[in-house]
Order: sequence, then C-alpha cells, then structure tokens
Amino acid sequence: MSWTLLVLLVAGLVAAYLVLLSRRAELARMARVTRERVRAKRQGTHRAPLAHPHIDLTKCLGCAACVRACPEEGVLDLLHGQAAVVHGANCVGHGRCEAACPTGAVSVKLADLGERRDLPALTRSFQALRVPGLYLAGEITGRSLIRSAVEQGRTVARAAAEVCAELPPPAGERDCELLVVGAGPAGLACALEARQRGLDVQLLEQGSFGGTIAHFPRRKLVLTQAVELPGWGPLDAESYSREELLGIWREVADEQELAVHGDVRFEGLSRDAADRWRVATSQGEWRATCVCLCLGRRGSPARLGVPGEELPKVQTALFDSCAFRGRRVLVVGGGDSAVETALALAHQEANEVTLAHRGPRLSRPNARNRALLEAAVEDGRVRLALETEVARIDEESVELRPRAANGNPAGPSEQLANDDVFLAIGGTAPIALLESCGVSFDPRDRERGEGSLGAHVPHVERKRLLISLGAALVGAGLAIAWVLAHIDYYALPFAQRPLAPEHGVLRPAGTAGLVFGLAACGAVLVNLVYLLHRARWFPLRLGRPRHWMIVHVATGILALVLALLHSGMHLGDTPGGHAALGLGLLVVTGSVGRFLYSFVPRAASGRDLASEEVQEELRRLVGELDESAGPFAGRIQRLARELSEGGHWRGGFLRRAWGLATSRRRLARSLAELETEARSAGRDEAQVQELRLLLVRAQRCARSAAHFEDLRGMLSTWRHVHGWVALLMVLILAAHVWDALRYGQLFE
Repeated sequence: MSWTLLVLLVAGLVAAYLVLLSRRAELARMARVTRERVRAKRQGTHRAPLAHPHIDLTKCLGCAACVRACPEEGVLDLLHGQAAVVHGANCVGHGRCEAACPTGAVSVKLADLGERRDLPALTRSFQALRVPGLYLAGEITGRSLIRSAVEQGRTVARAAAEVCAELPPPAGERDCELLVVGAGPAGLACALEARQRGLDVQLLEQGSFGGTIAHFPRRKLVLTQAVELPGWGPLDAESYSREELLGIWREVADEQELAVHGDVRFEGLSRDAADRWRVATSQGEWRATCVCLCLGRRGSPARLGVPGEELPKVQTALFDSCAFRGRRVLVVGGGDSAVETALALAHQEANEVTLAHRGPRLSRPNARNRALLEAAVEDGRVRLALETEVARIDEESVELRPRAANGNPAGPSEQLANDDVFLAIGGTAPIALLESCGVSFDPRDRERGEGSLGAHVPHVERKRLLISLGAALVGAGLAIAWVLAHIDYYALPFAQRPLAPEHGVLRPAGTAGLVFGLAACGAVLVNLVYLLHRARWFPLRLGRPRHWMIVHVATGILALVLALLHSGMHLGDTPGGHAALGLGLLVVTGSVGRFLYSFVPRAASGRDLASEEVQEELRRLVGELDESAGPFAGRIQRLARELSEGGHWRGGFLRRAWGLATSRRRLARSLAELETEARSAGRDEAQVQELRLLLVRAQRCARSAAHFEDLRGMLSTWRHVHGWVALLMVLILAAHVWDALRYGQLFE
C-alpha cells in the first residue's frame, strides 16, 4: 500500500506540474490574442465588409474546431476559452468554421446589414423582391465564393423551371425561357442547371468567359470548397488555378452545347404586353420568360480622374504577367487585387514594381497576401508608396504626390519613370442599373424578404438538441417503466435475488441483462465515433459535426441507462460496476462542459470587449489634450494602463488575491493624484471628471474579466476530467467484457 501511495503522489505531482505549465502557456497565448484584437481594431481589420463570422457564446465550448477549419489566417482564435473573431476582414465566407462547429455556435453572416445600401432585397429563391421572374446571383448578392455562386445559380434555375413549366414555350429567334446575363460561376451554373432541366436558355457575357475569375492574375490559385457543377460533377480539390477553372467551364459549356454570346453588354429591361421580359443589349433586344442577372460587384472599373488616364498604358486588369518583363510598373490600390497584381509582376524578370496607396497602411488585404508583400518589399522586388496619390500620368513617367491625413499635399511630388500603370481601385457596382430594373436595395425591403441574403438560415441546433435529449429522456422513461414492471425483483436485497424466478432473465448474464449490456456497449462505441469524426487524420466524414455532437450527448446518457439495467440496478465492486460509475461521471462532466461552461466565458469576453472600448475612449480623450499638457498626457496613459491591466491574467492565486484586496485603495490613490495633477496643469474640470469615470470603468472591467477568467479556469478542468475518465472507463469496460467472455456463464 505504501508503494501505491507513493506512486499516486508522484503521479499527482507530475499531473499538477503539467497542468500549471499548460495553464501558463494558455494565459500567455490569450494575452497575445488580446493584443492582436486591439491591433486589428486599430487597423480596421476586426470586421469584414461582407461575410463575417458570428460566435454565439452561449453555445461555444472552446473546442477550437472552427479555428482549425478556417483556411484564412488570423480570422478566429480562442479567447477566455471560447472562439473570438480577431481579423474579421480576412474572412471571405468559406463557411468551413460553421460546418466544423459541433454545437452550431458559429455562423457566417453578412455584416452591418441595417445600413447597407449595396445589397439587394431578394427572396429565398434569389428573386428580386416584388419583381416576379427577375433573379440575381453571384457577387452582387454579397456572396463572393465560387461555391456560393454555383449554389445560387442552381437555385435560380430550379425556380425558373417551376415558372416556365406553367407557360407555353417561346417561339421567336431571340426568344427564350431563361436569359442569363454574366458567364461567371453563378451564370454558368444557372445556365447548365436550366439546360439539364430542359429549359431553352441563352447566356450573355460582355467581357471574358469566366467572369471575375478571368480577371485574376495568371496561374493565381482560387480556393474553393467541394461543389457540384451541373453537367460536370464535383469540384472537390482544395484549389484550382485560374486556367484549370476556365478550362473546366469551357469544356462543360461545349459538352452541354450551351449557347454563349460574347461581347454583349446588358443595358436594361422592361415588360412587354404579354408580361415577358424585353432585355436591351448592345447587340439588340432579347425576350425571355425569366431573367437571371449575374453582373458581379465590380461593374465599371473606377477611375482616378487625373490627366493621362486615357493613355493605352493604363490598364484595369492583369491577364498575363509573363507579357510584362523588364518593365517599370506602377500598381495603384490597397486591396487584395492590387497586392496580387504587384506580386505577379514582381515575379517577372527585371521588373521595377511600385505599389501606391492613399492610406497610411494596407489593412484590406488578407494575411497571406500581406505576408507575401512584406517579403517582396524586404527583398526589394516591390516598392511600397503609402499615403501617396497619382497626380498625372505621362507617356514615360507618372507624377506621385504625397497625401496627408487631411487630404492636403504634404510635400513635393515625385516624378517616377514608368512604362505601365495598373489600376486596382475597384469599380462602380451596377446598383443604379439594377434599380432601374426594379431591384430594391432598401434595407427595410431586405427585412421584408422571405429569405433575403442577410438572413442566415436559422440554426436548428437547439431543436435538434431537444430531440436528442428527448430521445434520452424517452429511453430513461422506458427504463423506469421496465424497473417498475419488475419491481418485485429489483426491490429484493442483492443476496436474495438468485432465489427469485426472474433471476435467470434479469441478472447481468441473463437474456434481458445481456441484451442491455450489449446495447450499452454499442451505445459507447457509437459515442466514440464523435471523437473519430473530430480527429483530423480520420478519413471518413459522415454527417456534420453538430449532428455527431447531438448523437454524442444522446448515446452517452442512454449508455448509462442501459448499463444500470444490465447491472440489475446494483453496482458492485467489480469492473462492470466501476465502468458504470465512470459512465455516470462522464455524463456529469459532459453536462458541465456542454451547458454550464459556455455561460461563464461569455461574461468574461463581454468585459474584455468593454475594456477595449474604454481604452479606445481614453486614447481619444488623451489625444484631445493639447501638446502643452506634456508629461500630464503620458501620466494619464500610464495610469490607465496600470489600472486596466494590473493583475489581469498575471501571477498566481496569492498575487491575484492580494491585487483584489488592494485594488480599491490603489484606484483611490491614483485618482486623487490624477485630479491634483490635472488641476495644477489647468485642465478643464468636466474633462477631468470624464477621464476619472473612464479610468474607473477601465479598472472595473479588467478586474471583472480577470475574476471571470479564474472561474473559467476552474470550470475548464471538466474537459481534462471528461477525457481522462472516458479513457479510463473504456479500459475498464474492455476488461469487464474480457472477464465476461472468459469466466462468465452467459448462456446457462
């Protein structure tokens, strides 16, 4: 026994030491994530203009599945044990985080819809609100992914097929059932789906076949998700080059004998006397029962409005960077397109590439492009000219003018030798053209739509969870009914049960007992499939993680109920009894993790966000102090930092306890010193009081966040306990089954 106690003591010390090391690393990582969130907010990358991940903290378990699934760098991370959005601007709407979340806590939505006037009001079938037969799909709807565009196009084709099925077929030469404008991913998918459904469909394109993808630099990789292209099959590779995608689209269009009309510019539409669409184009008029507009968001390329912009050397898209070698190139813009164009040109031999941007920093490009650009700048392959605007373009030079924060020139202009200019400054979305066709961009109309693009499909996770718990409750109720039906046997003392006539059936090795035992083992095996589904090395992905989480909950509870029935409602000092006790502990720790743990970090995250807001407000007020304040402004900044960060995620239990006991006294002393210094410096009394209130808020927010973090740290042990108890329970269960097979008299 002494040796056993010594081994247990050593094992406990090792476990405690490892837990402390893990906790220390977690706190350091969390401080890093917090600093990164502050930096993202300063840069303006904390929120995306379109697709944006939303975290429901009442559901998030902190499993980090969404963080691992996101293919874009820096969008998501863990803070206070739950998922948090860091660089939301890097999100492009893949939706992998949403699919990977086992509890439905993550959803990808469109941001700031209440004030957006560049998104159309559409129904669930992507029909323009109050305009029957007119559909929109693709980038103009706010979804920029290839997968989203293809799915939208197919949805429109299905809706158009239902409309056209009730009307006579067209008869004229330029008359069709469905007219698709735009040969990008949405338009092509719509036309192919409509063709497979037997519709007479025509496809118009004013530019290059392939839409936006055709404007990407040569050999640019396009990240996609598995999607079914009508007439071709699944596009399930991790990525495709521009050439590969365009080749697939052309091949499938040829195989399906799709009618594609190029160099046709859409100019507007109206209704005729027969209530059919009359579509005006640069090459004449078309008539159609339904129209799908896949115009994209780029529209007409934006212009600089400077002298020389009409020169042939000024271009708005790079199609083949290999055609530009030994050239002096200027790229104008601050988004991903500008960075990608500059990088593609910088890879060509003997090129001199300059990237000019009006702002003080490049905040819009994703993290991958920013890293590649920084490397190119460091290597001297790209010159970065920030806070600079183009003043004039000549045949052999470009005049660059420094631009101050207030928009006024801040220095002499630079004459840059130049051969080519690429404008990657976006374009004018075709909103006016679409409004003339009857499409509404009013936010109030989007709310009235049956399923406008801003309305994400409601989560039914709570309903499914209720179903799973209801199934477990039904199982438990049936177990109780079984026990009550055989209460004469189960109420007997354990030693007297062998004398009961039902003992041969109800005992663990009896017919009913054995069925319950096998069912319990089966429930445990199904329960463990959830762990395999979460493992990245496991090749099969049957169903979504949130479905397996529901199965995990239901089978865990049912396994315990079945194990109790198998044991005859008596847990002895045997491997089987110990396995049943382990199952009970698993249910308890799982309940803590699934239902209780998620509520505490929500308060911590909220406090942390409030602290960030207070810090921003403090910086604003300090910035309003004139330069004569001198050391006083610095004193306010240091005091705010000390009050908001003192004891936050730092030190052990004794240090934090001491910080709590002395925090009020330190706050009162610091505020008194602040007021004395402010009055002696001649500061305005109202401003002093505002600073005082903000400093109090900063200290309280930080203190509350730290205390919630302590509570979260204690509750987080459920995950470790849950995992280790599960492993121990499985081992004991395996020993129990082995003993039953070797020594049990199962069929006597």
